[in-house]
This record gives sequence, C-alpha cells and structure tokens, in this order.
Amino acid sequence: MELLDETDLKLLKILHENSSYTTKELAQMVNLSPSPVFERVKKLEKNGYIKKYIAILDAEKLNQGFAVFTNIKLKQHDRSIGHKFVEDIMNIEEVIECYNISGDYDFLLKVIVRDMKHYQDFVFNKLGSVKSIGSTHSMFVMSEIKNSYGAGVPLN
Repeated sequence: MELLDETDLKLLKILHENSSYTTKELAQMVNLSPSPVFERVKKLEKNGYIKKYIAILDAEKLNQGFAVFTNIKLKQHDRSIGHKFVEDIMNIEEVIECYNISGDYDFLLKVIVRDMKHYQDFVFNKLGSVKSIGSTHSMFVMSEIKNSYGAGVPLN
C-alpha cells in the first residue's frame, strides 16, 4: 500500500463528507491549484481509495424508513450452501447490506422496508424462499444515532 500524504488524506476526508465539490472548490480547501488536485483525486480513484460516488437518499421521505437488522444462521456450513445464500440475498432489493460475521450467527443483514407489515411480508415471501436459512433473529431500529457511510479517513 502506498503512503498517502497529508493532502491526500485531507482530500479523502473532504470528499467523504461531501463528494459534490468541484475540483476548483477542493483546490481552495487544500491550498493547491485545480490541476494537481484533479490528478490527485484521479489517482485516489484509480488506486481504489475512492470506490465510487453516491447520493445518500432519505429513506423516510421515500417511505422506506423502517430499518431492521436481521441475523441469519444457515442450515449447514457448506461452501455450496453459503454461495447459494449469497447469490439469493444479492437479488433481494430490501437487503441493503449483508455481512458474513462470526459468533452465534453466520450473516447480518440490514433491511429497509416501509413498515412492520412490509417486513412481515419480506420475511414470509422473500427470506422464506431462501432455502439455506436455518433461523433468523430480527432487531428493529428505533433511531439512527450515527452513520458515517463507509470507512473513515485514518489518522496519521
């Protein structure tokens, strides 16, 4: 891994907080001219420090404000069953995040739906169709306290 200098880290921090700044605005913030800032950002993208730029949507305004964390335990621990589970989960739109975890459960899903009735329908009709699931445990989000949307910028 190549070392990032202070300017690279500052650019990453700024873009992490708001990726809609123009190159000219970024240049002013890091006290450089636009051309080297443009090159630095392109290099950060090329080297994978910046994966992509996205818009963070307001789930409440889109009537999708009911968040649930669902722990999943597979029926068996077998490579083909695990791969099939991942394949099935990737095709379910309500699942916005999926993590393979250690401990009492095998996977942790973050699910976004309209309300409890929608979640019940999701469990019966979508999760229920995933044959590799042995058991589930759901935790309902009462309020989001902090979400920094991805990795933070490391301190040197």
